[in-house]
Amino acid sequence: MSILNEIFEKALHSRIFINRELLLPDYVPDELPHRDKQIVQLGKILAPSLAGYRPSNVFIYGLTGTGKTAVTKYVLRKLIEKAKGKVISAYINCRNSDTNYRVLADLIFSLGKSVPFTGLSTAEVFSRFKNYLDSKRKIMIVVLDEIDYLVKKSGDGVLYHLTRINSCLKHSKLSLIGITNDLKFTEYLDPRVKSSLGEEELVFPPYTGKELEDILRIRAEKALRKDALAPGVIPLCAAIAAKQNGDCRLALDLLLKAAEMAEREDANIVTERHVRLAQREIEKNLVIDVIISMPLHVKLVLLAIYLAEAFNTPEQTTGEIFNVYKDVCRKMGVDPVTQRRVSEIISELDMLGLINAKVVSMGRYGRTKKIKLAASKTSILEGLKSDRELYDILEHIIEEFK
Repeated sequence: MSILNEIFEKALHSRIFINRELLLPDYVPDELPHRDKQIVQLGKILAPSLAGYRPSNVFIYGLTGTGKTAVTKYVLRKLIEKAKGKVISAYINCRNSDTNYRVLADLIFSLGKSVPFTGLSTAEVFSRFKNYLDSKRKIMIVVLDEIDYLVKKSGDGVLYHLTRINSCLKHSKLSLIGITNDLKFTEYLDPRVKSSLGEEELVFPPYTGKELEDILRIRAEKALRKDALAPGVIPLCAAIAAKQNGDCRLALDLLLKAAEMAEREDANIVTERHVRLAQREIEKNLVIDVIISMPLHVKLVLLAIYLAEAFNTPEQTTGEIFNVYKDVCRKMGVDPVTQRRVSEIISELDMLGLINAKVVSMGRYGRTKKIKLAASKTSILEGLKSDRELYDILEHIIEEFK
């Protein structure tokens, strides 16, 4: 089709992009502005490996988009270049590899070996990893990114063994770098694992709006064509991300998506309007992704809040939400959780930014929460419909509540 050829030709001769990959959050550039302090700190911790010593285990905290992963990959890349084969590394994202077996299998794969996808005991897989590593006669630095996903799903068994593996190794050594967005994560750890893993700790502060502007400008200079951005685009992307805890990933996503929208419109320049369109698209996708990952009863409580707001009044109390929730459970044919648990779920949804739950005084009747949706009804409904179990009955429930 000629229209397809036209689309493909435009992609080959973009008026906006030079290299769009440079705006991807996972891209690690040759310079990381405003993270010199953290680079130096991590470099000092890992430097003993160059002289054949096992570096301390490191625990890295910080909110999403504060540069934790980028700094870790950057420092390791420089370290391994300097080590000339004496140091090896493995990077594992525990959001994807969220079982003890999968983590160990990925570590074995990083050593050039493999194990079956399933079928062996975790103890056997760990034993194989230990033997393979010892045969390498190297220092290995293992990065477990989003480590909280692993521990919350599968416990800290593999961490216990990895933090004690050096006593079993004769010719190699292993150090761990754990990265998390959850500042309360260590509460889930066995005290012995906590003390071993947290030999050194680094905390990454959020970026300021000005720092985000610097980062975006440096990336845009190489990723986008000259004069492809209107003057207000980068400040607007930075300002939006600064309000979201200084999230650099969000700033990059906004700039990339705004540029893509401009290109699809066949525009020559990215404007602030494109940024606003990108913002709405990203917020919608984030809400849907969060809802997809939620357990059933959390979805049912959110559905109850949606129904209460759509067909009753904009603000509801916890007790009123609980009554709607019980009705939803009855229609679904599932047993409801307690009102106390529903109150906890409401607090969790508030922390996720899907709802607003403010405590108000009821005079002599005490205090209660007034609850209303914070995310758009359209995005919430789309997220809930992604659950096949809910999808089949959702329209029926909504019709009954009208």
